Amino acid sequence: MTDDSSITDYQDDPEVVHKMVDYVVMATTETNDVASAWRSLVKPGDRVGIKISAAGGKFFSSHKSVVEAIVEGLESAGIARKDIIVWDREGLAAAGYTNHEGGYQVRSIESGEGYDPEAVIFSGILGKLIWGDLDFAKRDLKQRSIVPQESEQLSQDSHLCRILSHDVTKVINVPVLSTSESCGIAGCLYNMTVPNVDNWRRFGGNDSFICDLYSDERIGKKVVINIMDGLLAQYAGGPEFQPNYLFRHASIYASKDPVALDTVALAHIEQWRSQGKLPRIAPRAAYLPTASQMGLGAVKGDQIDLREIRPR
Repeated sequence: MTDDSSITDYQDDPEVVHKMVDYVVMATTETNDVASAWRSLVKPGDRVGIKISAAGGKFFSSHKSVVEAIVEGLESAGIARKDIIVWDREGLAAAGYTNHEGGYQVRSIESGEGYDPEAVIFSGILGKLIWGDLDFAKRDLKQRSIVPQESEQLSQDSHLCRILSHDVTKVINVPVLSTSESCGIAGCLYNMTVPNVDNWRRFGGNDSFICDLYSDERIGKKVVINIMDGLLAQYAGGPEFQPNYLFRHASIYASKDPVALDTVALAHIEQWRSQGKLPRIAPRAAYLPTASQMGLGAVKGDQIDLREIRPR
């Protein structure tokens, strides 16, 4: 859905954005009122996570107005604010999110302790562990014990964050409309995978990892809807804030199919990159066809039902 009045420069209009979120959620769930739409996705007793993208800081993170509209929708379905967690790996304060401000929890993934030692994701690809990874060994300066230097600490394991493995039963996925220099697009699949595991740096350019990780029942099966924040869009340098490639798009997208939504967003990004004389970035998102082959969603145009929702 596009509404030109939703954002001017970097300032969004919360009332307009709220209506946009309501409309796209009703359209996605094929319901006629907001409460029914959200009741089709969650139920009282659910602990609901809202996975945002905060890497873009103050100017290019998932907008609080989008999150507030989601929270109010969840409330209409019987979810208490205290049972809602808004999270990302880091950067929430810089993006304007503070705990208790909205009555819901705001949480970053704590370095080391924020990852679940029981939720191991194995891959044959070795990665160099750094501080913050669960298995990173620190020097014990008091005992002067010898542990491997950082450069020698390699592992084939990653760990899922505790928020996702333990603390939430349903997830609303709220990425921004942006590129990722390593994964092509920092969209729905990326937002639910790479920022939620440790030892993630080893997976750049590996088109199967994101698919394998998203298909894990502790991740993909918890996502009930994807709401992509396209009020601002960025076609290079993302998901961090790069003002030279950022512009007002004034749009919000929603789908239960993360692959289809990423495919639509990537098509927009490729068009903008072409206009900006930048090379194609789709080859870095080779995991999208793989995801489709794995049954995670659609990539072919004739399988994607793209609807424009008009303001009422």
